[in-house]
Amino acid sequence: MRTTIELNEEHRASLYAIAVHRGWRGYSRVVEEAIEFYLKHHAEAEEACRALLGRKGGWSAEEARQTRAAIEELREQWTTETTTASS
Repeated sequence: MRTTIELNEEHRASLYAIAVHRGWRGYSRVVEEAIEFYLKHHAEAEEACRALLGRKGGWSAEEARQTRAAIEELREQWTTETTTASS
């Protein structure tokens, strides 16, 4: 089905560059892939959210408190890399 969509110039250029890199004449197939990717991952995210919400109340208040404490303790032990490759 043909339709009209509005794209800003940056998005149009990026889609066209992807199409050219793949040897395609236009970017319709790129848009189609993007839509399929979005719909698939949107459905997966919805399913994950439903599964997570279905677990609400699965832990007792004490289990939740212990888990929060364990996470906080781990976070306090985390270090960040502050040196550079040239050091």
